[in-house]
Amino acid sequence: MTSKEIQDLSQDQLKEQIAQERERLLRLKFAHAISPIENPLRIRASRKEIAKLLTELSAKTNQQ
Repeated sequence: MTSKEIQDLSQDQLKEQIAQERERLLRLKFAHAISPIENPLRIRASRKEIAKLLTELSAKTNQQ
């Protein structure tokens, strides 16, 4: 997701996206633990995506 797309999301949508991304990260970690995944940088990208979403959620929460 781009920064603009993240900014356009509501708080509920951000929470939903965070939950989905955390689930995806968990599955990636499990898959990597069992047998090395093809592109381990996807784990890093997923963590960064969660951080972006959490940052935007925090900004929206503080705005109110």
